[in-house]
Amino acid sequence: MRNVLAGAAILLLGLAAPAFAHPHVWVAARAQILFGPDGKIIGFRHSWTFDEMYSAFATQGLGKDGKPPTKEELAPLAKTNVESLAEFQYFTAAKTGPKMYEFGEPTDYELEADDKKLVTLRFTLPLKEPVSAKKPFTFMVYDPTYFVDFALEKTDPITLKDAPAGCSLTTLRPDPLGDTDSKKLNESFFSGLSPGADFGIKLATRSIVACP
Repeated sequence: MRNVLAGAAILLLGLAAPAFAHPHVWVAARAQILFGPDGKIIGFRHSWTFDEMYSAFATQGLGKDGKPPTKEELAPLAKTNVESLAEFQYFTAAKTGPKMYEFGEPTDYELEADDKKLVTLRFTLPLKEPVSAKKPFTFMVYDPTYFVDFALEKTDPITLKDAPAGCSLTTLRPDPLGDTDSKKLNESFFSGLSPGADFGIKLATRSIVACP
């Protein structure tokens, strides 16, 4: 997906890119944590709404008579985005303690543009193997490089679907960056990070599920 997002950033920022701080793309995120009949977590249903600049790039040349493009028109881009996400672990992290879990291929994916032409990507991301939540299970959506800023929606950002009775959900939001720290986040800062550096986790919201 970042290949598509990077193309948008290059188009929008042009030669002035080094003067701009990360991030380059903003996403308002929601997610459902999905449970199977046996009470184990089986995956996630993501909903990501992109900022105006990326949405304008994504929908350029699409739609008729000033109306937003249809899901059918956006279907090729939805497929490209979802296929590209695999390289980046779908910007999703799921773990119990130090144990990280792997994902299967996304299903039920679609792109939709609203009346303001803001684009939302929705897809279901299954875990390769169901996971018990009897030990605290942590779920995060973020970009390690902070090229994309994932911010959870203010109302009902994370919900549980078909969870057993007694399961609890705790959402821990990070402290916002101060003005001084924000000014440091220029291209020179990020280009100087070592390969594989996980800067984005510092700004990631953690959702913790615990079931009896």
